Order: sequence, then C-alpha cells, then structure tokens
Amino acid sequence: MIDETFHLTPLDVRRYEFGNALRGYDKERVDQFREQVAAELERLNRINVDLEAKARSFHEQLKSFRERDKAINEALVSAQQLRGDMKDQAEKESELILREARAEAQRIIDGARASLRALEEEFTAIDRMRRGHLAQMRMHIERQLAEISAAEAMAPPAPVSGDPQSQG
Repeated sequence: MIDETFHLTPLDVRRYEFGNALRGYDKERVDQFREQVAAELERLNRINVDLEAKARSFHEQLKSFRERDKAINEALVSAQQLRGDMKDQAEKESELILREARAEAQRIIDGARASLRALEEEFTAIDRMRRGHLAQMRMHIERQLAEISAAEAMAPPAPVSGDPQSQG
C-alpha cells in the first residue's frame, strides 16, 4: 500500500544513504541513478508548479468567464424585459393615438354635419326669401297690370286712320 502523505523531494533522493552490503550494488551507478532520479523529480516538480499555476489561472479565467456569462445573461434578460416593456408602451401609445385620432375624426365629422345642417337651414331660409320676393314681385306686377287694364278701359278709343271724323 502506498502512503499518499509521503512526498519525495529531489533533496531526499540525493541525501538518502543506502546501507552497505557484502555483495551490494555498484555505488557509482547508484549515485548516478539517484542524481538522474533527483533531476527528473526537479523537472517534474517544475512542471507540476507550472501546471498548478496554469490551473489557478484557468480557474480564475473560468470564474471570470462565468461572472461575464452571468452578467451577459442578466443583461439579456433585462434587454428582453425592456423590449417587452417598450413594446407594451408603444402599443399603449398607439392605442391612445388611435383613440385620439378617432375622437378628432368624429369631432370633425360632427362639425361638418353641423355646418351642413346650418348651410341647409340657411339655404332653406334664402329659398323662402326668394319665393317670398318673387310672390311680392308677382303681386306688384299683377297690380300694375290690373291698373294698366283699368286705365285702358277708361281711356277713349283712339281714332282710326281711315275714319272720316279724324280727318277733319
């Protein structure tokens, strides 16, 4: 079983002393191997440190992207809500304008009808006056014709040009 809390450092590898045995390993080769292992551990540690730094950076970027994404989503929701509000407001304004236009049109029509009635009444009054004036003229002319007829009836007869009395 491997102890996960055990950490081997390059310094541990370099300082570790192997015990001597009668028929042991070649000390030079063991030292060379220890140096290679230590160098590899140093290289791996540097890579690990770099990867951890990159991972932290990526986590920070991810956090930033998530915050931006959240802000963008909130802005999108706000924009959609604003669009809906603006659409509702525009519809209300258009309905109000339409109602006002219809009311104004009705006022204009009512005014035109009232003007038409007034003109018709004025025309009727003028036509009555014309008829009354024509009736008065007719009566005046008939009176004058009657006077002319009466005057002709009272006048002596005019002499005729072949009449013997008119020659002399």
